[in-house]
Amino acid sequence: MNMEGMPLARQVDMVFRKLEEELTDAVAGTVSICIRNNSIGKFGVRHNPIESRDGHLEEAAKGMSAAQVRAFRQMAIDALKLKRNWTHGEIVYDFSVRSGGSGWSASVQYESNYNSSSWIYRNPGTGEASHRSYRGFK
Repeated sequence: MNMEGMPLARQVDMVFRKLEEELTDAVAGTVSICIRNNSIGKFGVRHNPIESRDGHLEEAAKGMSAAQVRAFRQMAIDALKLKRNWTHGEIVYDFSVRSGGSGWSASVQYESNYNSSSWIYRNPGTGEASHRSYRGFK
């Protein structure tokens, strides 16, 4: 699937639709989305659906309902309005369901990434690589 040129909000919508089955009944976890040039490169969800107490496996508590997953997807899309002026990085959504499954909460963390190898040794204004060794900021 080629996501290049597709708005980031639409890409995030597609990610959450792809993860919907995995998020349904999840009690807590983290959805991570890696972005390069405003296109999603990889994504996934990390959660631990199996709990143990005193060495015995227990049935997992009630997790997210389908309606809560849809609300989570919409929150993730709406949160993109807070992303400003970066095109490379990671978005991390941490989520958890309150005991009894009555409510849920989520937080969003943005991380911008820059690759200095593409610009740190270039002469300002010329775009040409410097032949001098870099000695730090002056």
